[in-house]
Amino acid sequence: MARKPRIRYTDELKSEIWDKYKQGDSLWSIARSIDVSSISIYRQLAPTGGIRPPPRKRSRLALSLAEREEISRGIVAELSVRAIASKLGRSPSTISREIHRNGGRAEYRATHADQHAWKRAGRPKRCKLVCNRALAQIVESKLMQLWSPEQIAGWLKRSFPADEHYQVSHETIYRSLFVQARGALKKELQQYLRSKRTIRRAKQSSLKGIGLGGMPDAVSIRERPASVEDRAVPGHWEGDLIEGSNNSCIATLVERHSRYVMLIKLDNKKTETVVPALIKQAKKLPAELYKSLTWDRGFEMRAHQRFTLETDIQVYFCDPQSPWQRGSNENTNRLLRQYLPKRTDLSVHSQADLDKVARQLNERPRKTLDYETPADRFNACVATIH
Repeated sequence: MARKPRIRYTDELKSEIWDKYKQGDSLWSIARSIDVSSISIYRQLAPTGGIRPPPRKRSRLALSLAEREEISRGIVAELSVRAIASKLGRSPSTISREIHRNGGRAEYRATHADQHAWKRAGRPKRCKLVCNRALAQIVESKLMQLWSPEQIAGWLKRSFPADEHYQVSHETIYRSLFVQARGALKKELQQYLRSKRTIRRAKQSSLKGIGLGGMPDAVSIRERPASVEDRAVPGHWEGDLIEGSNNSCIATLVERHSRYVMLIKLDNKKTETVVPALIKQAKKLPAELYKSLTWDRGFEMRAHQRFTLETDIQVYFCDPQSPWQRGSNENTNRLLRQYLPKRTDLSVHSQADLDKVARQLNERPRKTLDYETPADRFNACVATIH
């Protein structure tokens, strides 16, 4: 099997990951949307403890690249520091320091000076717990007594009402624990937090939202009739969502016997949206050609009982983290990426566009069908019931 190409985490992709994490998406959900492993996403978030770093920007007082280029031209023209400063409207001491910290007149280069200034500006501000070790020791001792950061912050404010030197916010304590680059509190102290987490979790995150809290009244795939397994009987479907950027998604359905594909445009992945769309699609087919549906444990199918009630189609759920149990659907989703690339906004595609994509895929001969097309095999099944 060919290895997946290594993904390049551009600034735009990193921003998308942080947006999803802040909205409450799990690491697994984010990883699934861009087709990487959850550990890869964890490695992007862990260095800052799951706390989104603020966007870097230059101070309005800092020299710009254009000004540094003027300094370089002034040096070449052998102008004095005062003459260059007067031309730029800057203090002569500012220009003098700029030249001397970047190699002097003989070696000054505007681009290199600008790059070095940007790197120097990246030094983080020392946090309160680094500057005040006595305060840090108090915080450490309270954490080891299993106090929460919020309890510690409140107790400090009450105990030292007139001394801000001995007050610290609970947010600073959390950041000092999760962002180890601050050097304020030891990583071992994380074990005293009630959650035992190693990175900060978004306020909006919820295990219920991604189905990890359990699927109510789920019927396991292990209870699916044996006749479904050998694909000899048509009418058994596998389904899933493929996701794109901006929280866009599309429902994909694959018939196990013929590999026939249907695509459904969705406004979002809420169960209130997904289940009615699946019901509407199911009613377009004869009952003989839609007998069961196998899905993963995504929260979008939490209202599966409504689907079964209105269509008389039984839904079976795969075991957790076992996508191979819906092999036809997983393979089809990979084929669909030729038409619906990863990390693109899927909401721009109309239902007509999706029908066209499905038709092209259904009219392609498949090796697993002895190079018969899914459309031909599915149509043959339709013909047998009339």
